[in-house]
Amino acid sequence: MASDPRPAANVFDRNCPSRPVLEHATSRWGVLVLGALLGGTRRFSELRREVDGVSEKMLSATLQALERDGMVEREVRPVIPPHVDYSLTELGVRTARHVRGLYEWIEEALPSVLAAQRRYDERPPRSSRPGR
Repeated sequence: MASDPRPAANVFDRNCPSRPVLEHATSRWGVLVLGALLGGTRRFSELRREVDGVSEKMLSATLQALERDGMVEREVRPVIPPHVDYSLTELGVRTARHVRGLYEWIEEALPSVLAAQRRYDERPPRSSRPGR
């Protein structure tokens, strides 16, 4: 019986090649770019407007990382001036659907999270609590 040629992935192992992929897909900008592209093909300037707050440099780096990981396809259209379109690959669509579940849950849970943050912030500092 032939062994599986794929390496065993273990995101908890710091040397596992899955770690950078996890970082790219779940970074602040990676999640948002994947979510925006789940809505369809976008040009760079459209992504920059949609993903509010991302710098040109960070958007470029994020797109390059996701393209290298096989999640984003970059298509240069030969017109003047050149147009570059970004879209999700099949792998990117699958990934984006997973991260969409995370950010949809965060949006839904936000009132509870904000309430927990307020309670935490209102507590006395740890150093002044008894037994600490």
